[in-house]
Amino acid sequence: MKVLLTHTPRSRGPYYGPRALAALRDLAEVVLHEGDDPLDAAALVAAAHGVDLVIADRATAGPAAIFDRLPQLRAFLRCAVDIRTIDVEAASRAGVLVTQAAPGFVESVTELALGFMIDASRGISRAVLDYRAGRAPEVRMGRQLSGSRLGIIGYGAIGRHLAALAGPLGMEVLVADPHVAVPAGRVRQVGLETLMAEADFVVCLAVANAATENLIDAAALGRMRRDAVFINLSRGNLVDEAALAAALREGRIAGAALDVGRAPDQMPSPDLARLPNVVATPHVGGLTPPAVEAQAFDTVAQVRAILAGEVPRGAVNAENWSRRPRERGVASGRPTAQAD
Repeated sequence: MKVLLTHTPRSRGPYYGPRALAALRDLAEVVLHEGDDPLDAAALVAAAHGVDLVIADRATAGPAAIFDRLPQLRAFLRCAVDIRTIDVEAASRAGVLVTQAAPGFVESVTELALGFMIDASRGISRAVLDYRAGRAPEVRMGRQLSGSRLGIIGYGAIGRHLAALAGPLGMEVLVADPHVAVPAGRVRQVGLETLMAEADFVVCLAVANAATENLIDAAALGRMRRDAVFINLSRGNLVDEAALAAALREGRIAGAALDVGRAPDQMPSPDLARLPNVVATPHVGGLTPPAVEAQAFDTVAQVRAILAGEVPRGAVNAENWSRRPRERGVASGRPTAQAD
């Protein structure tokens, strides 16, 4: 079996890793993308000619046009959770399996959320920039996390982990998520309007989809307290950036901390990141060796399952997988043993 890994040479090390690549090579013939730029549709078709599986980084889309043009392609594996740039319906019509990696970045993103809250509470970045510029930093009263109220939008794996850490720090935790029932006594489940109005820190961790587009709009931001901080660790399209910029410039909220935005590769938008009451990082919430390796090895496990003719964990359209290998020998490229 032949596998195309779409990561560029620059991103392959930090976003896939040598150990996972070695494990992948133990299973299949691996074709590496050696160009400096992500593969567009035409380049992807050319690179994946004769390939059975594509393992795609988050910068490589899976548009509808590629699936019919790659008749040998059996599966399109995303080495990330976000599959919005893969046309799953077109893949399903062509009989191609689409998968996503498990969220191996839960601890990593949670730790960044805590770091954002501490920075926003104590003005760490602001003081560092002042000192480096030769200015005397303004001495401002800080806020303790202990005794503060944390609002978590989206009670998935990261939201649950963050809530579990915030409790022992002495924070009161509010959760807004219409799709889950939060166990009584651990946190307080409220509606989004209540959370926005009551929280000292609003952390956006909701899933990005059509229903959550611009979830944090002018009305939502208008409910926040003037001394509250908005933190986004989900996706940029959940936020009306013009409304957020206006709230920050006009002092209607105290600040924001952003790891994502509407710039390319879900980076924070430069116009927001440069505001003095914003702390921004370049989409690095899940960029730690354990987090990256967990997702890379998840794709290795998916390849192993496909080689065995099985539906891998993370499959999103298994019911439409007509190009599925039926026998282990065929899937692996080895001759199938014949009965005596």
